[in-house]
Amino acid sequence: MFSFRVIRTRCLHNLGSRFFHTTNYAASSKVAVVLSGSGVYDGSEIHEASAILVNLSRGGADVSIYAPDVEQMHVIDHTKGEPMEQTRNVLVESARIARGKIAALSTLNSSNYDAVVFPGGFGAAKNLSSFAVDGVNCKVNSDVERVLKEFHQAKKPIGLCCISPVLAAKVIPGCEVTVGQDKEEGGKYPYSGTAGAIQEMGAKHINKTVAETHVDEANLIVTTPAFMCETRLHEIFDGVQKMINQVLAMTK
Repeated sequence: MFSFRVIRTRCLHNLGSRFFHTTNYAASSKVAVVLSGSGVYDGSEIHEASAILVNLSRGGADVSIYAPDVEQMHVIDHTKGEPMEQTRNVLVESARIARGKIAALSTLNSSNYDAVVFPGGFGAAKNLSSFAVDGVNCKVNSDVERVLKEFHQAKKPIGLCCISPVLAAKVIPGCEVTVGQDKEEGGKYPYSGTAGAIQEMGAKHINKTVAETHVDEANLIVTTPAFMCETRLHEIFDGVQKMINQVLAMTK
């Protein structure tokens, strides 16, 4: 009989792996995913991260997950949208999404991968950079900056969604990205001011709807608005799916 002990032993054995890998498929591309915590207001947007991982899996990619081993800017009570009196580590929190299979971003070697993808969430603007506080004068985490520059210099595709395109705008001069629209459109794009900040940082913002992506062919950067738009969840997933499909197509 197949006992609980066998199941438990196998689960514990599987948790020993440091990375999340797709299985039972012939991997065609090796993709690194960079998280910024767990939860929209102080980390990675979980729906976006899940959509990215689902579509990478569907595309047969071999995925490894990373996050910087640093303290979060702050911790937000997601029931109230207010700061809490505690500290949390970005790598430790990101491990929740990665099911424990994660490594410090400092160990990411771009030569081992064909592409890199960054989900959104306020963690990209708070933990991967200081954009949430400093705007156009923000600083980008040193390992995030290194990774973006290495993939760019190696001419390997970079995918970013939601607020995370500001990272590329700051690090890769003149690149083209989208965070949706440059006008609120009655509250549908509540963070439309980000488009102007991207322009001020020396990048070019391209207006796109939530269902669309923008592909910067010169810099191999693919972006989609995701939750920069107030819309239904499936539309977020549709845009992320297009982004991932285009990133994977660029690795061929």
